[in-house]
Amino acid sequence: MTVPTEAKSAVTGISVLLFSDDRATRDAVRLGVGTRPAEHVAVESWHECATADGVMMTLNEEKIDVIILDGEAQPYGGLGVCRQIKNEMYDCPPIMVLIGRPGDGWLASWSQADAVVSHPLDPAALARGVAGLVRP
Repeated sequence: MTVPTEAKSAVTGISVLLFSDDRATRDAVRLGVGTRPAEHVAVESWHECATADGVMMTLNEEKIDVIILDGEAQPYGGLGVCRQIKNEMYDCPPIMVLIGRPGDGWLASWSQADAVVSHPLDPAALARGVAGLVRP
């Protein structure tokens, strides 16, 4: 028996912007999220930035579905960049912020982040977080 096309779950292809000044953090996030963070979500493209200026330039030039910002980046952390994007960008994509400690959740609230994952980075939490941010 074949399943009708309408009954099959649609897969949403997304574009992810990843900001961290630390290459190892960017690698860990890409590996943790993977290419298929959920049954209905597939990462089609990654846009990596090591500077806050690079993030703003990429947001102006590319269609981005989910943003992941490293709150521990230097000299401009992802928490401040998150707040700037939320306050300056119309129809802002959802943003996940990586924080140094679980106790820094209040900073993520201040930054207006839509999701938070704390260090050490848990691959399952990263994948769940990205999948949860994908708009239907």
